[in-house]
Amino acid sequence: MVKIITDSTNDLSKEIIERLDIEVIPLSVNFSDSSYLDGVDITTERLYELVNEKGELPKTAAIPVSTFEEVFKKYIDLGYEIIFTGISKQMSRTYENAILAAKEIQEDKIFIVDSMNLSTGIGLLLLKACKYRDEGVDAKEIAKRLTEDSKRVLSQFAIEKMDYLYKGGRCSGMAKLFGTLLKIKPIIAVRDGKMHVQKKPIGKMKIALDSMIKQIIEDKPRLDLDHILITHSLAFDYCEYIYNILKKEFEGVDIICTVAGCVISSHCGKGTIGILYMVKEE
Repeated sequence: MVKIITDSTNDLSKEIIERLDIEVIPLSVNFSDSSYLDGVDITTERLYELVNEKGELPKTAAIPVSTFEEVFKKYIDLGYEIIFTGISKQMSRTYENAILAAKEIQEDKIFIVDSMNLSTGIGLLLLKACKYRDEGVDAKEIAKRLTEDSKRVLSQFAIEKMDYLYKGGRCSGMAKLFGTLLKIKPIIAVRDGKMHVQKKPIGKMKIALDSMIKQIIEDKPRLDLDHILITHSLAFDYCEYIYNILKKEFEGVDIICTVAGCVISSHCGKGTIGILYMVKEE
């Protein structure tokens, strides 16, 4: 038996998580006077309410080793082998803590895979992992396949406002001023486990959305047609716009829309939206 485990940054819907029988361990979202478990006792909507009420941005914290040990032990004792994949090791200590916990519990039955991604970039790997599991593939082979699959995930996000990047110390004051004056809607891509500014569209958000749509259409000949994911932080209108175009362009492909959780939203802000997909092996 194989148990698929992930962290709360995967941003798949609860319906998908439950249907596929995936265990989710939450990261923490912390304000100066309170702490919450992502997706457990705080929602994305409530997160933004608290930001407005408190006048501060939250900080996020990795999953502790002790929490991993508790969850891993539960499933090992039930006779499972475990696959864990979560946020890129370049972005959080969560990966390293999972490694430490596996060594304490039963390293030969727990396989930790670096997603090299975030949000539903992880979600795409989880969908693959569950497909392999349901085909009867063992945990060691699933881990091997996911490691290769992680190199084929393409994630791009358009950021509506640079405030969260700026206030969170993720861009300089000059960059924020420059971005505001020129109305830049940066497109952030995840490559090699890190976030990079891929493009800097200027003007309305629609220009950035169209740029992302153009990119996936250009990638159509090499697209892995299992799933396309559209993930957003309360940007429902933008999501509908992208979905309607991709639905016509990629007829028959499973296009899934999801709302980003609190950890991802804490770093990118309201209005952020991404298109995430996999390409075929070169």
